[in-house]
Amino acid sequence: MNLHKQILTQNACYKAGKTITPKGIMVHSTGANNPWLERYVGPDDGLLGVNAAGTHWNTPLPGGRQVCVHAFIGKLKDGTIATYQTLPWNMRGWHGGGSSNDTHIGFEICEDGLSDPAYFSAVYKEAVELCVYLCKQYGLTEKNIICHCEGCKLGIASNHGDVMHWFPKHGKNMDTFRADVKAGLSAETPTPLTPTTPKKYYRVQLGAFSVKANADTMLKKIKAAGFTDAFIKYSE
Repeated sequence: MNLHKQILTQNACYKAGKTITPKGIMVHSTGANNPWLERYVGPDDGLLGVNAAGTHWNTPLPGGRQVCVHAFIGKLKDGTIATYQTLPWNMRGWHGGGSSNDTHIGFEICEDGLSDPAYFSAVYKEAVELCVYLCKQYGLTEKNIICHCEGCKLGIASNHGDVMHWFPKHGKNMDTFRADVKAGLSAETPTPLTPTTPKKYYRVQLGAFSVKANADTMLKKIKAAGFTDAFIKYSE
């Protein structure tokens, strides 16, 4: 995952300052043929590129709407794919409508013309990795991930079709997405180490001799008895 942070501090959602305890993740897509992150994230940090029209979401009400998500996935100005966090993960976003805003982290995948398999594969992979990351951060599993379309069917989000108008065009759906997140979580879960108990040693002193020859004689007798790790320690 290529994760960056550019919090939309001028958005009215951020200024509202309401927080949530994340209980799930909602996957969105933008619904516009514009894969460039600069369209939504601003200002330019040197990687994004300049949005000359100023239509990014770092304004109080982008396009006159109450909208704000926790992250965007799309293209940087050099064409590489990245994720930009745009709200604190535990801040209440304006992304799903309904009660999903109170429970879910929401992120947008920037759409292109929906027919480029290379672009889809790259942003799909980035989205899976973002969900793996967030699941680990908040103790979630793949079962806690839905798309906006599924949220609508559950009665917790507004009537949108994303992402099921796009994913099936490339042989994917939310079930395959959740399966890929599950695989990612399994791959990144380290095998617990078996705790080891440190060994304790108890030393037994068999005698103290002022004549070394007597000490040597005793050492030979002890080793002959099977205590091969016996030794002589000299002290004043």
